[in-house]
Amino acid sequence: MPCMDELDPAHPYLSFYLSFLCALCAEKLLNSYPLSTFSDMVKNVLASSPQGEIMAKLNIVFIASEASPLAKTGGLADVAGSLPHALQQIGHKVTVIMPFYRQHIAASGIETEALGSSIEMWADGVQRHCPLHKAEVDGLSFILIEQDDLYNRDGLYGPAGGAYDDNLLRYLLFSRVALEASAQLGAPVDILHCHDWQTGMIPLLLKTQYQHHPAIANAKTVYTIHNLAYQGNFPDQWIHRLGIPSHHYHPADFEFHGQINCMKAGIASAQAITTVSPSYAEEILTSEYGCELEGFLQIHSTKLSGIVNGLDIEDWNPTTDSAIEASFGAGKVTGKKQCKKALQQACGLNVSADTPLLVLISRLADQKGIDLLIANTNRWIERGYQLVVLGSGDPHSEHLLHTQADANPSQMYFYRGFNETLARQIYAAGDIFLMPSRFEPCGLGQLMAMRYGTVPVVRATGGLKDTVIDYADSKTKATGIHFKDATPEAFDAALEQAIELYRNPTVWSRMRSNALKRDSSWEASAGDYVTLYQHLLATTA
Repeated sequence: MPCMDELDPAHPYLSFYLSFLCALCAEKLLNSYPLSTFSDMVKNVLASSPQGEIMAKLNIVFIASEASPLAKTGGLADVAGSLPHALQQIGHKVTVIMPFYRQHIAASGIETEALGSSIEMWADGVQRHCPLHKAEVDGLSFILIEQDDLYNRDGLYGPAGGAYDDNLLRYLLFSRVALEASAQLGAPVDILHCHDWQTGMIPLLLKTQYQHHPAIANAKTVYTIHNLAYQGNFPDQWIHRLGIPSHHYHPADFEFHGQINCMKAGIASAQAITTVSPSYAEEILTSEYGCELEGFLQIHSTKLSGIVNGLDIEDWNPTTDSAIEASFGAGKVTGKKQCKKALQQACGLNVSADTPLLVLISRLADQKGIDLLIANTNRWIERGYQLVVLGSGDPHSEHLLHTQADANPSQMYFYRGFNETLARQIYAAGDIFLMPSRFEPCGLGQLMAMRYGTVPVVRATGGLKDTVIDYADSKTKATGIHFKDATPEAFDAALEQAIELYRNPTVWSRMRSNALKRDSSWEASAGDYVTLYQHLLATTA
């Protein structure tokens, strides 16, 4: 006799149908049919129903200030460019809306086309005419909002190391026009997914000023915090200049120490809040990581969750990457040795297969623990290790790294700036990837490093803790090494543990293989987001 435990638990819509049948009065059904018959009913429905009939396709709009490959400064762009693709691959309709950064998009090589329509919008005493453009990348649709005096600038958010004074004007205008554009997509929007402070006002604007648009009035809002440290704080004089709902300007909403706080607006008004890893979702509720918003987040913690980021594994693939010296993969690592030799030659380092090659690709900022690296560099060079660093940021850190590299040209190389081709070559060539972040919401560097078989040494925080399996926790499944304290000594001890394992070919080969085999795709995370979206649509008013 068949029973309920014979149903395939992996069936993607099993829980949906069980809930549906229960909602039809499971008690009555069970009274009318034996359990075996009820089980057969569920299996027959699952077997006979095509996906489109089981789960309605969602109409999802991502609104973000940057998205790869059109314009990028950091991890937000990777998420806003990759997650929508993953959602489309499982059957949903996704549109990404972002500013038309003319020179950055031109540099990306992505072709754009004017839509022939525009949106009129008042902002700061000026009636603005905002033409819309479109682009398509691998089947994903982008809508781009033009306003050249605001978005066609050298930097996305400011000059190097700074921020534009009119950033609130730039992104409040963008948020309003994005809502108007969402309402013109031709079908009701199910989910508006907003990202970071630049779009934090959208959930508030939707519920206070845009309910008259039937196409978006019933949309549910999801607000993703990629980095709580950047909250979008501005003088309160902008409230009336930009028509921000002033009756929400109080400590329980977007007021923060006498200023506008865009991230608080998103937290208060969105129907769901996500961060980019489960550990970071827990950490931001504490004083150590909460950036003065921990109490506010605790109030809203029932709608807070963490979903780890993924990678575009077709793009980041050592078996097909044309930027690297030789292809390789799990079980076939000869090409990685060739990549190491090529990078040593290109960087002027001594060519040595046995010398540990340590690599770091990062913004040079306090958050990234760059001071912990600099404090250890000389002792690591004295021990005979090699180090390649790619990054830019804090001028003092840049100077120190240049000085150390210039003094040790056969052991250390520093590239100031970002170069994606070189970054791929570094990921492919390295033995050990260094990521000593003081906090890390998710982190993509460690995912890219593992994808290319470079074993990460990371501080046990946020997404680093969630994505790298520590050798201390599982010697057979380990993909890297953790350290806890944000001190040079703790970092050095972790690195020495990694070096000891590196000297053991059997152990190191297993760790490297584990890293290469790790599933860093967006597939699982996209499924988690869909579950969240469906929960919102089913439970929120």
